Amino acid sequence: QVQLVESGGGRVQAGDSLRLSCAASGRTFSGYPMGWFRRAPGLEHEFVAAIGWYDGTTEYAESVKGRFTISRDNTKNTVFLQMNSLKPEDTAVYYCAPEIDGTWRIDYWGQGTQVTVSS
Repeated sequence: QVQLVESGGGRVQAGDSLRLSCAASGRTFSGYPMGWFRRAPGLEHEFVAAIGWYDGTTEYAESVKGRFTISRDNTKNTVFLQMNSLKPEDTAVYYCAPEIDGTWRIDYWGQGTQVTVSS
C-alpha cells in the first residue's frame, strides 16, 4: 500500500524557518516529479512547489519564490521543502504528491503536516 508521510511542521514566528519532509513507503516514486501543496482553513489546496526527477528542475508558486526551496533525495525516496522567511499567510496543512501521467495524485497524500506562523 502506498503511503506518503509528511513531517516537520510546527508553530513558529514570522521570519522563522522550517524544513518539511515527505517520505514514501510502499512504493517508490522514482521517475516521477514530486510536489508540495498546502491547504489553508476554508480554502482549496494550493500548489506550492515541484521538482523533477531526471534533472531536478524546480517550479514554485509566486507567493513562495525566493523563500522556499524544494529538493529531493532519491536514494531515500524523500522530498524536502525548506521554508525561510515564513509569513502568517503560509499557515496551512502541507502535503506532498507525485505527478503521474500528467496528473498530481493528491489521492496519495498522507495526513499532512501543520505549519502555523504567527505575526
